Amino acid sequence: MKINRAIVIVLDSVGAGALPDANDFGDVGANTLGHIAEHLNGLHLPYMQQMGLGNILPIKGVPPTDTPTASFGIMMEASRSKDTMAGHWEMMGLIVEKPFPTYPQGFPPEILDKFYKTAGVSHALGNKAASGTEIIAELGEEHIKTGFPIVYTSADSVFQIAAHEEIIPVPQLYKMCAQARRVCDEYQIGRVIARPFIGEKGQFARTANRKDYPMDPPGKTALDVLKENGFPVVGIGKIEDIFAGKGITRAIHTKSNDHGMQCLMEELDITSRGFIFVNLVDFDMVYGHRNNIEGYGRALETFDRQLGELLPQLREDDLLIITADHGCDPTFPGTDHTREYVPLLVYSRELKPRPLGTRKMFSDIGVSLLGWFGVSHNFPGMVF
Repeated sequence: MKINRAIVIVLDSVGAGALPDANDFGDVGANTLGHIAEHLNGLHLPYMQQMGLGNILPIKGVPPTDTPTASFGIMMEASRSKDTMAGHWEMMGLIVEKPFPTYPQGFPPEILDKFYKTAGVSHALGNKAASGTEIIAELGEEHIKTGFPIVYTSADSVFQIAAHEEIIPVPQLYKMCAQARRVCDEYQIGRVIARPFIGEKGQFARTANRKDYPMDPPGKTALDVLKENGFPVVGIGKIEDIFAGKGITRAIHTKSNDHGMQCLMEELDITSRGFIFVNLVDFDMVYGHRNNIEGYGRALETFDRQLGELLPQLREDDLLIITADHGCDPTFPGTDHTREYVPLLVYSRELKPRPLGTRKMFSDIGVSLLGWFGVSHNFPGMVF
């Protein structure tokens, strides 16, 4: 099979049932896809159903098919994590042996003191694990009165700084986050995130000026290898942020799932060879973390309709992979990611569909891509 262009679409947080070690993460019983479908009395996903999504796990409204149009399976995460960054890194061959540190009780004084000194601030509000929308509703007014930034975290390894754009202008917030990144490098904290917002009390709203400051991947990924071998590597969505720009030849930042799919459709006319890596973050950020079951379900159905528009545009030498990076079951207690299997759909007009079984690590994607492109490597994993 000759592949000249590969596309991987990551449906951020669309998990497919709890992993065997879910108990270690407090996630026994999580099932993002299954629970959303059950809660909504079925999902309408005809294109993914035809590809074999219903053959992977029971999904109400998405029955199995005897004649799938794609190869299908599920993947386990080898990294001891349920973090976006670890999931994407592992897809590209880099397994995280040691989990990124998290701070469910807030950051210790040692880290905050270093942040204050480096960033030139005397105090910060918050310092706890919280939803981004909830914490600005809670502390936004105090922030406006005092000028102190709001620092918070989540179940992920993140150091987030929220600030009203009229109190701490966006360029100043970005500088503060870059300074925080230096502190966080000492502690291997995965990401620093700028979270600007606007509005008045009772009407605070985050803006599109979010900016991520990730730690560099601790080793090479399949993206680096493809780039070194002369292949274009296009990142759509937050791919550039996740990989700290490493291995990317061109980055396109997006505002929503819809914008991401629009950019992908446009990119098919621009990048005729190489790798296009897409992250659709709304599933996670807008719906999963906010326990918005109905919104999550509707977003899945919208993506499926867009998939129906994408498939006819693919060429004979294209390969499409649809997967996820972790779960975020909106029906589950709390608002955090969930430790789950992820779906795997692999489509090409030249590929005879077959079951792919349970893959032991996400990096099967990266080594398969390198194999199809004829590039040698030493990453772990097994080619599809």
